[in-house]
Amino acid sequence: MTYTGEVGVGGPVDQRELPGLSVAKVAVGSMSNNAYLLRCTATGEALLIDAAAEPERLAEFVHLGGVPASAVVTTHQHGDHWQALAAVVAQTGARTMAGADDAGGIPVQTDRLLHHGDTVHVGNAELAVITLRGHTPGSVALYYQDPEGTGHLFTGDSLFPGGPGRTTSPVDFISLMDDLEQRVFGVYEDSTWVYPGHGNDTTLGAERGSLAEWRARGW
Repeated sequence: MTYTGEVGVGGPVDQRELPGLSVAKVAVGSMSNNAYLLRCTATGEALLIDAAAEPERLAEFVHLGGVPASAVVTTHQHGDHWQALAAVVAQTGARTMAGADDAGGIPVQTDRLLHHGDTVHVGNAELAVITLRGHTPGSVALYYQDPEGTGHLFTGDSLFPGGPGRTTSPVDFISLMDDLEQRVFGVYEDSTWVYPGHGNDTTLGAERGSLAEWRARGW
């Protein structure tokens, strides 16, 4: 596999072909946000995760490999993750989706409110919606299990290499850690690949041994 998940603002797109789904990753904006384009290999339908910034760059990105993305999922309400959303929607007519408890903080109408346990389809590919409460009230992650059994988890800012996303109170930190342990690490295998909202990728196996350390340090 040539995919590394290491991208930089102004640099090339990194792509990988999974059974049933292609994944493309690009970094955009002053905060080096990751945007992901998922495209069903059978139908060609595509979905964008986080229209974060640089609308002109994303205008090209959403067409990568075929027709433009027909949907955009915004992982959470923080402004660095939706700055190009209005422009992408205007260009493509894409349907918008976001966590039900975060949609009110996104200044583009959300067409579909996502709840924990929902599913999102990209052509024939099915992704599970996981709500991870703490970084924001309604942050969502998307999980895809490919036909060979390997998991792929798009976490927004809720999980990075080295720990959970930033929280602003002890209550929020405990909430996020509880959800990560119960809804992610308690469910999915170590081989699950993690695609975060900023920076490099990781796996659940690479992070699992640090859960107690994260709890103890409180961030």
